Amino acid sequence: MPTRIFGRQVTILNNPHAIQHVMVKNHDNYERKAPQQRRALEQLLGDGLFISDGETWQFRRREVAATVHRRKLDIFAPVMVDATEELAQHWHQMGDGAQVDALVEMADLTAEIIARAVFGSKLGRDKTLEVIQGFTDYQKVVNQINVAYFLGADDGWPLFPGPRRRASIARVHRVIDELIAHHLSGRGDPNSMIAMLMKSVDPRTDKPMTPVELRNEAATIFMAGHETTAATLTWAWYLLSRAEWAEDQLHRELDEVLGGRAPTLADVPRLKYTRAIIDETLRLYPPVPILGRQAKEADMIGEFPIDAKSLVLVIPWLLHRHEEFWERPHNFEPDRFLDKRPKFPFAYTPFAVGPRVCAGTAFGQVEAVLCLATLAQQFRVRVPEGADVVPQCRLTLRPRGGLPVTIHPRRDRG
Repeated sequence: MPTRIFGRQVTILNNPHAIQHVMVKNHDNYERKAPQQRRALEQLLGDGLFISDGETWQFRRREVAATVHRRKLDIFAPVMVDATEELAQHWHQMGDGAQVDALVEMADLTAEIIARAVFGSKLGRDKTLEVIQGFTDYQKVVNQINVAYFLGADDGWPLFPGPRRRASIARVHRVIDELIAHHLSGRGDPNSMIAMLMKSVDPRTDKPMTPVELRNEAATIFMAGHETTAATLTWAWYLLSRAEWAEDQLHRELDEVLGGRAPTLADVPRLKYTRAIIDETLRLYPPVPILGRQAKEADMIGEFPIDAKSLVLVIPWLLHRHEEFWERPHNFEPDRFLDKRPKFPFAYTPFAVGPRVCAGTAFGQVEAVLCLATLAQQFRVRVPEGADVVPQCRLTLRPRGGLPVTIHPRRDRG
């Protein structure tokens, strides 16, 4: 049911039919991301795919989707496994009971994977930390409220680029600009995502993407590719630490399917329980817990009138825990995703749905399965008793302050 904040109508959708109407059937009226998201991210991502719309979005969506399409996964899956094996070796060197922040470890891992996929080369520890810290600092200082929108400015007000925000943006852009310059000089990997995007020709101009446009898409892929998967893997470790029965079943599957070797893309269809753990983690802790859209024109959603320029919100955090659509919705039960899909398809939206579904969905799902399989085959990860684990929503859903864990090599490997 719509409500109002100051003079602006705000509608929260918590019904699959309403979500289908907004994100699929009448998508053209709701293709624009919420002004809060656009204003919060435009300084970092420019006109990147995540916040663009109209003809720019259509062109970029087609080109980016082609670079991360399922058909390309045979190129990128070995990159995912190699980077994860390197992390596993580092964990073994740290010794039994080593204490780490799982969020930091997973962010390092996924940033390295996406760097190798986007740019075709190892980013290196120093540059990885630069990008990760840049994204992290940006999340701390960015303001997603934008009161001006609720006071009548249909697109909100541009955010003032304060010194901390400028510094965080500069950290990210500096690394990406350097890597793009490397590719533009002809020294890049032809199988990398950025090399594929460099071949794109904008039909509106008959010209390739400019270095700034390439940077915007690279930053978008980097943010979406490392941030969301890092959060998903972090929450998976948290849930498995609290459910040893699920961890035992995971280990049995890994021992049976892999037998001690590293996983490959061909193994993913057989790692059904591993995938179910990822799917259930995404249900309980969706990395983007709020999906905002802005109505172009007035509309009706069921019996409720929707104002032009109003804000429409899909909140996976609530939708995924709705008792009408999920049995025991607050329980961690990976089995609910084994050999079956949700009874109400539009009640499960971790990557959104419809034309604006995340272009990297297949990439992210395979990455999460391969990373979890590689590490869980070799380690048990434990959250210490009494750890204060609180979800915090900034641009993504993270454990506030990180997730302290101890790492223990498995003694029972098959």
